[in-house]
Amino acid sequence: MRKKMIRNKVLWKNNQQQYGLLSKCIHWLSALSVFSLFALGYWMVELDYSSLWYQRAPHWHESIGVLLLIVSLFRLFWRRIAGSPVALASHSAIEKKASATVILCLYLGLFTVLFSGYLITSANDEPIAVFDWFSVPQIVLAIKNQEDIAGLVHFYVAYGLVCIALLHALAALKHHFIDKDSTLKRMTVNDIQLNK
Repeated sequence: MRKKMIRNKVLWKNNQQQYGLLSKCIHWLSALSVFSLFALGYWMVELDYSSLWYQRAPHWHESIGVLLLIVSLFRLFWRRIAGSPVALASHSAIEKKASATVILCLYLGLFTVLFSGYLITSANDEPIAVFDWFSVPQIVLAIKNQEDIAGLVHFYVAYGLVCIALLHALAALKHHFIDKDSTLKRMTVNDIQLNK
């Protein structure tokens, strides 16, 4: 019984060796959302007015974006209270610094893309209907051509974010297949003993 309780605690909460189940779910949900939103955004800008998806695709894009923003804010809160695993002893000082820099860039890029997307939609002077579940009020800043400026930021930062996310994924694969350490396993498997 005690072993099961310890295992459940390890599953949900981060510890010194690995991320907990909640952190893993949020991580993979965020990754899936970012790449899905990028693909949807790339596709929907080419839609013709006569397409059935002309209205539907932006609605889905905006709704998923708002939900991802909420999840990302919770993720920061959870990271603050749950902590993170310590860096592996096998990682060099440069790897540790590079990892911290990439994670910072991912967070900055993610919030910049989400907030700029929110500003684009807000320029229409209408609340954002999130899958018709609830509405988010618009923010109109005292910026001339808010929609155009936010659109440019959204476009370029989205490409940058996807590139950094791919770099992050390649680094994880390098650690898994070349270095053969537990970097990737920390975010994929639930094993109390991750010693490498």
